[in-house]
Amino acid sequence: MRTEVEIICENTGTRHKIKPGLTLAEISCELKIASQHPILGAMVNNTLKELDYSVYTPKTIRFIDITHAAGMRMYQRSLFFVLQKAVKETVPGGKLLIEHSVSKGFYCEIEGMEQIEYDTIFALIDKMREIVNQNIPFRRDKVLTKDAIEIFRKHGLHEKANLLESRPTLYTSVYYLNDMADYFFGCLVPSTGYLQVFDLVKYYEGMLLMVPKRKNPEELEDIVIQNKMFEIFQEYRHWVEILGVGSAAAINQMVQRGEASELIKISEALHEKKVARIADQIKERGEKVRLIQIAGPSSSGKTTFSKRLAIQLKVLGLKPYAVSLDNYFVDREHTPRDENGDYDFESIHALDIDFFNKQLIQLMNGEEVELPKFSFTNGKRYFDGTKLKIEPKGIIIIEGIHALNPELTHLIENDLKFKIYISALTSLSIDGTSRIPTTDNRLLRRIIRDHRYRGYSAYDTISRWNSVRRGEDQNIFPFQEQADVMFNSASLYEFGILKTYAEPILHQVPMNVPEYAETVRLLKFLSYFNAIPDDEIPPTSILREFLGGSTFSYK
Repeated sequence: MRTEVEIICENTGTRHKIKPGLTLAEISCELKIASQHPILGAMVNNTLKELDYSVYTPKTIRFIDITHAAGMRMYQRSLFFVLQKAVKETVPGGKLLIEHSVSKGFYCEIEGMEQIEYDTIFALIDKMREIVNQNIPFRRDKVLTKDAIEIFRKHGLHEKANLLESRPTLYTSVYYLNDMADYFFGCLVPSTGYLQVFDLVKYYEGMLLMVPKRKNPEELEDIVIQNKMFEIFQEYRHWVEILGVGSAAAINQMVQRGEASELIKISEALHEKKVARIADQIKERGEKVRLIQIAGPSSSGKTTFSKRLAIQLKVLGLKPYAVSLDNYFVDREHTPRDENGDYDFESIHALDIDFFNKQLIQLMNGEEVELPKFSFTNGKRYFDGTKLKIEPKGIIIIEGIHALNPELTHLIENDLKFKIYISALTSLSIDGTSRIPTTDNRLLRRIIRDHRYRGYSAYDTISRWNSVRRGEDQNIFPFQEQADVMFNSASLYEFGILKTYAEPILHQVPMNVPEYAETVRLLKFLSYFNAIPDDEIPPTSILREFLGGSTFSYK
């Protein structure tokens, strides 16, 4: 029997000898871990664990709070559970539906309620405060999966039971809040008393659950008006309701019934119909539209969408011309630098805005221009004789992260522009209340594309992801509501496809790097979906941009 265990605490940067069997909570107290905010959990050998986890063998431990991405997810999941209990105790027969993130909160409805009124929201807030003030522990029991299914059926959680039936595992963790049982995709905080900062706000027919700011958790996130974003989420939700595939369990059941082919065909048809509809809107504007601007975050499918839109415009008798923003970078010595002194290629000022506008105006006036090229190797602009002249009924298409930023096309009249925002905005849930972050959708796509076309490992992509997300927050999201129309590039079937491609790449991430924690989370997420063969995905699908097999050229 061990009498002591050596651990490495990354918070203190030192090694410690502890008594075997101590929980993480006991270790944090014994080591007097300094934290500005309450400790919520810990990374143990780069895997997230709750504070009741007991240590019996040597481990490397980093305690985390809400300012860590995993800590924020723990906080949010725990709030969802409290809200579920508040709905159960306040609305007789009510069932909480957590739909999607929007306006810096989480949009929720109550099944069977066409409209959640203010008095219901106020009652829910009071009940949540009461539950938080009682500081009730979140209890986790590991039980046989067949017993967990019976528990969830008994509690009316049929989607969760269906999910477990479609995901063969021997044991399952069941969480309890007093007498209320549930299943969660990830860890919870120790007790309700940790959840001091939250609010519920009336929003459309439902309500927004507001959560703390990650970097300043004493304050709530500021509500950002995103009416167009909300509408596109609702459109997607309408699709999944029509098909009856609003959760991972429902999709798995379709796959098990041999209906994956139909799901792919319907999803692609919905995309094509939406692209055609956008082309119709552009046509209806008449000859006034001369510039189409397409923006969206990383791995949203901007390039394939722009090519599919060009085809639909040609069907309508219009003549689209693609102009690449990548060829308008300033020479390397003029590239702005970030706060660390590194080149900031994602800054809008890394582009030669004045030269770009000058050429746009010349093209719109019917003049022939010599298009620039840019050597990323040499960091220099050059010309190779490539010229362009726009014919009558010609429309210029540009796509990129800055495409909706007014500064990029500041010399072009707004009436001449048609602006499109694209992203993968899935409204699927894992089981009705466990939502799927839209960033996970894009991250998986990028991991596959980076590995296939750029020679990057999953470790490389994950390690860069926070930087990519910061760039999106600065350069893309502030302008998304300025779009004339939004396009949702998420496919109803894609997680079953991404699973097959992403899992082998993710398994290559070593355990001894911090990025391993995100790898474990993504692998667990993918485990909820049954694999779907990709042989029926058409060559013009947006997913082909990431998987390969597209008939479009991306050079």
